[in-house]
Amino acid sequence: MFSMLDIAALLLVGASLAGWVNERFLHLPLTVGLVLFGLLSSAALAFLEAIFPGEVLFEAAVRSLLRLDFSRLVFEGFLAFLLFAGALDADVPSFRRNAGRVLYLAVPGTVLSTLIIGFAFYAIMNAMAVPMSLPWALVFGALISPTDPIAVLAALKDVDLDERARTVSKAESLSNDGVGIVLFTFLLGMASGSETFNLGSAARDLVREAGGGVLLGLATGYLAYRATRAIDNFGIEVMITLALVTGTYALADRLGFSGPLATVAAGLLIGHRAHKDAMSDRTQHYVSALWKIIDEVLNAVLFLLIGLEVLIVEPSPAHWIAALVAIPIALVARGAAVWLPVVLPLGSAFEARYAAFLTWAGVRGGISVALALSLPDSSMRATILAATYGVVIFTLTVQMLTLQPLSRRLGLVTSRRKDGG
Repeated sequence: MFSMLDIAALLLVGASLAGWVNERFLHLPLTVGLVLFGLLSSAALAFLEAIFPGEVLFEAAVRSLLRLDFSRLVFEGFLAFLLFAGALDADVPSFRRNAGRVLYLAVPGTVLSTLIIGFAFYAIMNAMAVPMSLPWALVFGALISPTDPIAVLAALKDVDLDERARTVSKAESLSNDGVGIVLFTFLLGMASGSETFNLGSAARDLVREAGGGVLLGLATGYLAYRATRAIDNFGIEVMITLALVTGTYALADRLGFSGPLATVAAGLLIGHRAHKDAMSDRTQHYVSALWKIIDEVLNAVLFLLIGLEVLIVEPSPAHWIAALVAIPIALVARGAAVWLPVVLPLGSAFEARYAAFLTWAGVRGGISVALALSLPDSSMRATILAATYGVVIFTLTVQMLTLQPLSRRLGLVTSRRKDGG
């Protein structure tokens, strides 16, 4: 079995190699290139296992991935840093102008998508003689409905978009994962029998975790802003941003608040206020450079891991069915959630071209995989994991590769590139 140092070295070497090959020869969006490299590496290991069944390389790789604990790595390692990096350069005034649309997608949109996916997945899987209970199908709906902030932010780097499309996509992804995690936790308790259905309790938990997370992030972000305003030392101010991320996320976890939303709120405040009147140009340069590097490195390792983690999915006809069925269900549910305000219409309605783009831009990634891997052992776990991987791999390859042509066709391309990372 590989040691943790071996695993870290292999992941960094693999991510660097995949990035170099992609930049030199393939010219794909980096995220797509890394996921494909991970998938091809997984396929190569499986092929070697089939040809040389006595070799232990495949088994060692699987054991090492299980030891790595992808769920903990995402939620206790990568997520806080990547969310803060994404929120740091966000256009806060544009977020405010689109607050109604973002709020709809983050809360009612996520709930509606969860219900559609859950009921449809339950009905179709049972019609195809694959056992699936309704509570577990709803758990799958909750973990796959929110767009993944890490994947969306990575996708937007490679797409030239106008302000509204970029802002709504980015703001939704930064906010709806907190809602999705609360839904997932509540529905998982029902499916495992540890909780009974109580709509009022679920609503209170959502308000407490989401609201508490936002307030905590604003409070810690303001303290960090005042601290950076009082000095002019780029080394200490860089450390303050690192302390802000880790401290806010850890404290939110201790208090039972949403760590992702707390981190996003802190990042938005620092990015909006500190860059205006608390940091010198030199400090801003170092802070921006640091968080850009953190974003690039962690993204590279994470998306390579997503491709490699497919090794732990048990291959079987039922799991192939689950993966193939889940893809159109997730697309239809996403479309229904986005287009509902357009059809009715509601106050938060989108123009048709924006609705079309947002439907296709609803990519999923590491958070969905991490939630699926965190499921307790049950007869439904392997099926849900396979379905999750089916949707994630489809969105990280097919949808991400076609976002730029789609945005151009819809007339959403800007003449001047804006960095969304």
